[in-house]
Amino acid sequence: MAQAAIELIGINKSFGAVRANRDINLEIARGTIHGIVGENGAGKSTLMSILYGFYQADSGEISVGGQPASIKSPNDAIALGIGMVHQHFMLVDNFTVLENVILGAESDALLKKSIAKARSELERLEREYGLEVDPDAIIEELPVGLQQRVEILKALYRGAEILILDEPTGVLTPAEADHLFRILRQLKEQGKTIVLITHKLREIMAITDTVSVMRQGTMVATRQTTKTTVGELAELMVGRRVLLRVEKGEAEAGGVKLAVKNLTVKDSRGVTMVDDVSFDVRAGEIVGIAGVAGNGQSEMLEAISGIRRAISGSVMLDGKPIDLTGAADPGELRDRGLAHVPEDRHHVGLVLAFEENENSILGYHDDPRYLRGPFLDIDAIRDDARDKIAKYDIRPADCRLKTANFSGGNQQKIVLAREMEQDPGVLIVGQPTRGVDVGAIEFIHKRLIAMRDQGKAVLVVSVELDEIRSLSDRILVMFAGRIVGERGPEATEGELGLLMAGVEQREAAE
Repeated sequence: MAQAAIELIGINKSFGAVRANRDINLEIARGTIHGIVGENGAGKSTLMSILYGFYQADSGEISVGGQPASIKSPNDAIALGIGMVHQHFMLVDNFTVLENVILGAESDALLKKSIAKARSELERLEREYGLEVDPDAIIEELPVGLQQRVEILKALYRGAEILILDEPTGVLTPAEADHLFRILRQLKEQGKTIVLITHKLREIMAITDTVSVMRQGTMVATRQTTKTTVGELAELMVGRRVLLRVEKGEAEAGGVKLAVKNLTVKDSRGVTMVDDVSFDVRAGEIVGIAGVAGNGQSEMLEAISGIRRAISGSVMLDGKPIDLTGAADPGELRDRGLAHVPEDRHHVGLVLAFEENENSILGYHDDPRYLRGPFLDIDAIRDDARDKIAKYDIRPADCRLKTANFSGGNQQKIVLAREMEQDPGVLIVGQPTRGVDVGAIEFIHKRLIAMRDQGKAVLVVSVELDEIRSLSDRILVMFAGRIVGERGPEATEGELGLLMAGVEQREAAE
């Protein structure tokens, strides 16, 4: 048995009436990749935040490298060789890679020596671990996969021997996730200890040596990965058997509800991101858009939903045009029956400082159900929020809690509940299950299928090929801003992968 890198004994943590961690005992062997899985709100991130010093446990002990440790802040954790890559990156967007890496670890007031040292050290780390990234690139101009590499580089630059990653593939494409796993294996070979918090059980099976399962704040099991299965882990997480595949009948497609013709959209830099795209979505079908992130899917959804101005083309909703000049009001489109679940729940879908009940009506606050004369009916809003919490199993079940205090997966369910419960004729969804656990994924997929079966038109963008193949009645593949192919749900992952990589449709079919 390898020496323990970390030992947690009797860890308890509460936030008001919510007990996030209950008598947690956990041992993580040095030089291994240890997975921690559980439903959203199970207490995984809280436990690792205690280890990293963001929170202090109400009771319990921590041992690092066999020695008792007092971790009162992230600085204490860093001094003990612990680094953490958070689900939502802790980077300064308008700083360079190099500036972000040295931030908080500067060795001189004028930064000249710090920058020279960091540049040299980054070159070594890039060579050693395959973490190539331009040190002079501005963070906000990098794709999320490279931003995550910067977070890993930050931790390694500070001497991390124990690296905690919280939902590291939630924002990555399959190719980026594969590259991340190669990096993690290299880190393990160099003697680093990796703690991987995730809800993706197939990734747990592929990369970890050991996996621990949390449920409702308790540690319910630890298994050697080679001696367990996806099915057993899912059942341990949820406390019941979980359907791991989407069950759906044949689609009964009706008339066209959403028609996109020759749509062209540019980003803020003037780069064409959507290039002459045409497709339609019919009542009673789910159309999935597959593609590597950054190929125009986000800009396309923003143009359709009225958030971003299009350069040219047309979009018709129930046969009537959507104004693409920038004057389109997303509120007007909601009134016309188009609901939008944005890819970025933090910056577009939610106001994190608001209470859950306030976010549950965001954009629909002028609905007569939520009004008493000219004023908001607070009691009605909170009753409605409690109904959604129960229906969508949002945890904790507290409509007065600040939305920032919910886990990422539960934040996602708040947005989905708000949009789905408006009974829209057309639903467009970006990354429906990003950061969501296996039990909630099953629930969300069932809800999307139910909407399809009720005659709704559903457009789904996802980087998860399994999700696209399972949900979609038709699959469109985007590459470099264009639709490069259409396939049925029987398409293989390899076939779709070739199209996503820009292989001609004719070649991919051979």
